[in-house]
Amino acid sequence: MGYNKKALIDGVNGNTMQMQSAGFREIEHTADWEMQVWAPDFPGLLEQAALGMYALAGAQLAEKPRMKRTVQLSALDEESLLVSFLEELRYFGEMKGLAFDVFQIKVEGYQLDAELTGSALLSVDKEIKAVTFHNLTVRNTERGIEASVVFDV
Repeated sequence: MGYNKKALIDGVNGNTMQMQSAGFREIEHTADWEMQVWAPDFPGLLEQAALGMYALAGAQLAEKPRMKRTVQLSALDEESLLVSFLEELRYFGEMKGLAFDVFQIKVEGYQLDAELTGSALLSVDKEIKAVTFHNLTVRNTERGIEASVVFDV
């Protein structure tokens, strides 16, 4: 049985135009942001994802003082490591008031060691509530490695 997309979007069943007491319909919303990220290798992908997340949020960093932080994470796969890394950056922003613009990232297997350099977070235009696994797949392509990341805002 095929689905009549117009009927599904309009919340009607089949050819009838009568609204049902239960059903669903597609509603456009702007509750999420999606970002495509690419780099020659996985550490580069993590860096570009971090820079992209900060750019989407409109993050503004203080010029000085500069600070360094170390991050060590492990995960079961690349997708989980990407989400964990971005969530760690969100934590630094929300709880410590810090953001980063220089990244030295090493990944062996699914173990990440990173040295982050940044400064105080002066402002954010729009808060990112969470990094999601929605449609997240890290994949090899002709230009290197890429992923699409969806943020709950």
